[in-house]
Amino acid sequence: MSDVLRRRRFLSNAVLGSATVIGADALGGSPAQAIAHAGHRLPPKTPDPNFAEGKVIGIHGSRLTVTSPELLLQRIEVGEETDVWKLRHGVSLDQVKVGDVLYARGTAGPDGLFVADLVWVNIVNLHVLVVGSEPNRVHLDHGGGRLVGHIVPGTTAVVDRLARPVREMSGLSVGRHAQVVGAWRPGTNEIDIATILT
Repeated sequence: MSDVLRRRRFLSNAVLGSATVIGADALGGSPAQAIAHAGHRLPPKTPDPNFAEGKVIGIHGSRLTVTSPELLLQRIEVGEETDVWKLRHGVSLDQVKVGDVLYARGTAGPDGLFVADLVWVNIVNLHVLVVGSEPNRVHLDHGGGRLVGHIVPGTTAVVDRLARPVREMSGLSVGRHAQVVGAWRPGTNEIDIATILT
């Protein structure tokens, strides 16, 4: 299996697979919810016309060109009303780069143009084990693979199941299992962390 397909499967499993979607309301919904609430049942293995995913290979104004995991090209229109998430909601389209991987919810037009309502860029949702900690990053184990999680000042929050979200990382101890939602840095084993649920 190629590295590209392996990475795509990893990301798809992280977002849509067995990982529990944490903080979906805080994310404005999730790709899994977008599929679950599409309003109709599709036959098995039928692509959802209200959901798009792929790697960004071109950006032309407000239009993204992506290649799907099936290696199909798709044009995605990002309008003024589109909510773009890349580590946080409401980021501008200029934060999206060629090489980013995205998931989008919206509507496919008759001309094949997909008009996005919500776009999640490089989003990951992973169950991890904290194996190390430094002031600005944590070292994580996910299924035997090592990841570096970057703490983003003013953004990263730790949520204890019984407490309110805090920006203080002292409650995050080595050996603790956690759920991490963040933005993957394409081509690396690193993520910028939005939320750590312990």
